[in-house]
Amino acid sequence: MAQVTVSINGRTYQIACDDGQEAHLTRLGNYIDNRVQELVAAVGQIGDARLLVIVSLLIADELSDAYAELNVARSGDGAAARLEREESLSAALESVAVKIEDIAEALERA
Repeated sequence: MAQVTVSINGRTYQIACDDGQEAHLTRLGNYIDNRVQELVAAVGQIGDARLLVIVSLLIADELSDAYAELNVARSGDGAAARLEREESLSAALESVAVKIEDIAEALERA
């Protein structure tokens, strides 16, 4: 089992992980530290525990949004709506084309 040192808000933590997951865990730690630093810049040092709770909630919100987008994509609702709009546009274009042909025929007869 591998170990990675992660630094968050100036504190270091030794985290165990599966072999081969070190780089991934390091990226995750860096992401969390960056989010903490953004929060510190906005509200100041309000304590490690509070910062980590708020950042956890922010990341959970991002994850929730990502899951919602994924569910829409998987359900096909987004694709179905897009297909419906395309079919509607296609029908409208066909209608316009018929009108143009009618006008062209009327001009030929005149």
